[in-house]
Amino acid sequence: MTPAHPDSADSSTPGSPVHQRFSRTHSAISTNDERTPLLPPSAGRSRIRLQSALDSMDGAKPPLSRHASYNGSLRHARNHSRAGSWGLRLVGALTQKDSMDSKSTIHGDDRVWYDQFTSTDWVHDSIADAYRIKALRSRTDIRGRIQAAFDGAQGWILSALVGCLTAVLAYTVDISEAPFFDWKDGYCVDGFFVSERHCCPGGGRCHSWKSWSNYVQIPHVPEHIVEFVIFIILAVAFSTVACLLTLTTKTVVPSTYHISTLDENLAAISTQPDLQDDGAASSNSNSEKDSPDDMVYYSAAGSGVAEVRVILSGFVLHGFLGVKTLMVKTIALILSVASGLSLGKEGPFVHIATCVGNIACRMFSKYDRNDGKRREVLSAAAAAGVTVAFGAPLGGVLFSLEEVAYFFPAKTLFRTFFCCITAALSLKFLNPYGTNKIVIFEVRYLTDWEFFELAGFIIVGVLGGAIGALFIKASRAWAKSFRKVKVVKKWPLVEVMLVALLTGLVSFWNPYTKLPVAKLLFNLASPCDINKPDEMGLCPRTLDDIFPIIKSLAVAFFIKGILTIITFGIKVPAGIYVPSMVVGGLLGRILGHSMQWIVLRFPTNPVFGNCAAHADGTSCITPGVYALIAAGSTMCGVTRLSITLAVILFELTGSLDYILPFSLAILVSKWTADFIEPLSIYDLLTNMNSYPFLNNKHKPIFTSNLIDIVPRVRRERLIDITSSPLVSAASLRAKLEILHKAGEIDGGLPILRDDVLVGLIPAPDLEFALDSLDNEAEALCLMAKILTLDDSDDEGDDPTDFTKFIDPAPLCLDIHSPMDLVYECFVKLGLRYVCVTREGRFAGMTHKKTFVKYMRELEETDGHSRH
Repeated sequence: MTPAHPDSADSSTPGSPVHQRFSRTHSAISTNDERTPLLPPSAGRSRIRLQSALDSMDGAKPPLSRHASYNGSLRHARNHSRAGSWGLRLVGALTQKDSMDSKSTIHGDDRVWYDQFTSTDWVHDSIADAYRIKALRSRTDIRGRIQAAFDGAQGWILSALVGCLTAVLAYTVDISEAPFFDWKDGYCVDGFFVSERHCCPGGGRCHSWKSWSNYVQIPHVPEHIVEFVIFIILAVAFSTVACLLTLTTKTVVPSTYHISTLDENLAAISTQPDLQDDGAASSNSNSEKDSPDDMVYYSAAGSGVAEVRVILSGFVLHGFLGVKTLMVKTIALILSVASGLSLGKEGPFVHIATCVGNIACRMFSKYDRNDGKRREVLSAAAAAGVTVAFGAPLGGVLFSLEEVAYFFPAKTLFRTFFCCITAALSLKFLNPYGTNKIVIFEVRYLTDWEFFELAGFIIVGVLGGAIGALFIKASRAWAKSFRKVKVVKKWPLVEVMLVALLTGLVSFWNPYTKLPVAKLLFNLASPCDINKPDEMGLCPRTLDDIFPIIKSLAVAFFIKGILTIITFGIKVPAGIYVPSMVVGGLLGRILGHSMQWIVLRFPTNPVFGNCAAHADGTSCITPGVYALIAAGSTMCGVTRLSITLAVILFELTGSLDYILPFSLAILVSKWTADFIEPLSIYDLLTNMNSYPFLNNKHKPIFTSNLIDIVPRVRRERLIDITSSPLVSAASLRAKLEILHKAGEIDGGLPILRDDVLVGLIPAPDLEFALDSLDNEAEALCLMAKILTLDDSDDEGDDPTDFTKFIDPAPLCLDIHSPMDLVYECFVKLGLRYVCVTREGRFAGMTHKKTFVKYMRELEETDGHSRH
């Protein structure tokens, strides 16, 4: 029997207790690429033997391994190699035996997949891969060597494939969204699917490009009114279709799967009883009423970068990287960008690329059956997404290393670099922009900066960081106010249509806000050239032209800032990278022209030197430089990326002269943003969605010990075999039910003998084992009880013997261990839970989710005390 695939949205076993409890809510979960479901379990009347491994710990002779896999929820790899004791024996009874072999074997097709909203166990997955490699390299024949060589090449094959496919998808989005976007203004007579740029290669409007007023003529109605109405209709229509597509990726997460029910957030919503109308179906709801405590999220909405970061940390979100999400997000992204909303396509490229990486992993079982290995490919894929978004392969590698990757060994770094180079070369071959360049835009600054400008660059960095931090605060406030309106909560489509309508109304009349965000950023960052026409009116000719330009930029800055705040979080694919850079670019251009005015107004000031050399309005000041620096600073304030941004800006300009100003401004920006708002936009989304994400880059200062977070020992959450190693299946199912209700579906049940911890059985493995029982197994179990075969070393695969599921050496810490050690265990080892002992006896167990909750409370306390 084969469990559902981890990337499918519903992986619960039909007929199992979990499935019975959540059959109604699970029917709402989007499914893609599901595998054959598990067989129905038997009734819970049998008694289960937990004998061999436990008896051996108590002094009995260890049983011989018969091609056994390692113990615990190690995903039971295909290899049948001999398994030794892998856990750390820190205390008490766990030191009685130096090694412990599993008694029996689980076939590779019986892999226990990770469930929804659970955390992967990095240690287990690493051990699984170690045994696989050991078995592979044990073969010295020619065929074995060829298999080993092919196994080593799989990572490179996947990296190249992911890079190429990511570039193809980015090319598809780039060439598709341009004509859709231009349709709001008119059409090309040479071809309806030809964008304005290709219709008029010389720039500006030409005879081949016709406005809609030439085709739609209404008596007594001015042409510009007709064009305005059509602009609004198409903007709302594109965004509406994008939202409807996004809503098809709705995923319902039962309340027992996560830490706490959400009140309201940016990427997901928590359903309430009044959100449905007596079971009536809606465009964003199930045909059946959702539970009041269920969480709903849409995998194709937003940029997806925050969720990708959480997934790469070892957290499981089924369906988020599936085929359906990939297809829907790609199509909806084209429409959402074409609608003219204040959003970008660069962030969603990271999510799309990660979907490609996840799907490509299914080619090789080495990555498909091991989530730890899979995440190495996903890290490279995320980097490829940034590469095709900005045309910055080095920036992509640094993005993966600095922001999303949780585990990044040296070989992963080099393969990520290879993947980014492959993506960049593929994108250059496809040439989506028609410029033979891979960057979204390229600017060249011919003049160098002056030393007195350092003060201006620092001011730009401070303001950019402050704007980014205030954007996070404003987004949180908007989500907790407007999105709590009953109609908006019930119908996400209403919010999308309202935002699109408002965006069209205010953007049509402003030449800056009407442009696509990438094109606007390019114009803001471009230097002035007296030999080229000034289409945007950004190049003053005299001193008196500067303030009118500043006024126009200030209006655009205000409009674009408001639109970006209310657009972020709506249920369409939407990135924040370029929109935040545009807002910063508008501010930077204002500061650049202000600096230009000061220099021209006081040309003889010795501080400026010969900067004001020309009386026609030009000087050594390049306002475009300030715009690009402010763009990077604002994006830094929003995302808290630092080195990555400096390199991306360098790759956009191709100039080493401005590396120092870029770096200085971003450095100051990050300091400023951290002071105003400690959370990045990714941290905000992670916290509001209650993902158990532990930040491995910022270790807090602890003043407590493990005893402060250890819950009291509850007998119903452990297995006591003091009197007998026989435990009823009904009892085990009841204990499993308690774990599920506590939100610890990925937890485990400690096994005690005389209050001494002698093993642990993970909850997913226990559920798998219980569901594997049938009536015949129950009869055998009753026979075993009657004949008292507890200490026998049975030959054959006995379904009532759960020894093979037991972890005989779970990692344990003393209850007085410092919290710093607990942090290192969860973050560096990637554990899902830690057993706790007191003087060698069991004292409780701490789950990763409990530690995450403690961390967040600590951060909130520190934040309140600081402010």
